[in-house]
Amino acid sequence: MGDRGVLFALDALEAERILACRGDDEVIAVVEEVEEGWDRDRLFELDKSWDALHRCFTDGDLAFENGEYPLSHVILGGRLLHEGDYIVCYVAADQVREVAAALEPLDEQWLSNRFVTLTFDSYQGVGDAEDIAYTQGFLPGLKNFYRTAAQNGRAAIFTVDQ
Repeated sequence: MGDRGVLFALDALEAERILACRGDDEVIAVVEEVEEGWDRDRLFELDKSWDALHRCFTDGDLAFENGEYPLSHVILGGRLLHEGDYIVCYVAADQVREVAAALEPLDEQWLSNRFVTLTFDSYQGVGDAEDIAYTQGFLPGLKNFYRTAAQNGRAAIFTVDQ
């Protein structure tokens, strides 16, 4: 799971459409429509930081449904809509508000402290100071993404093509 992840904030219609999908092909079709819009005000590119971020927000594993809510829902939490060569995880608008609130007090020092306490099984990074600094660089934007989505009452999806 080392490819580039992206978070998208969904309006109510997009959220309704993606939740109504019956099967992987329909989910991918809706995600492709959202991606094609590439509305920079409603997305956040995580690049490859999503792996380390998810581990730091949970119990150190790269897995679905691990860690404690609401931080468990930042990246790979929520409702898994598609798994395989393409991952799509959905976080409902009410959960987005709780995720945003949980992220708010966290800073780069918290992330650094958390990073060094974990042993990452199957982690593709190296875990050195440069890796930690790279991961820390995404925290402000991630917090802003969830804060803005929460203020606008939006759901979110995390997507990554493996």
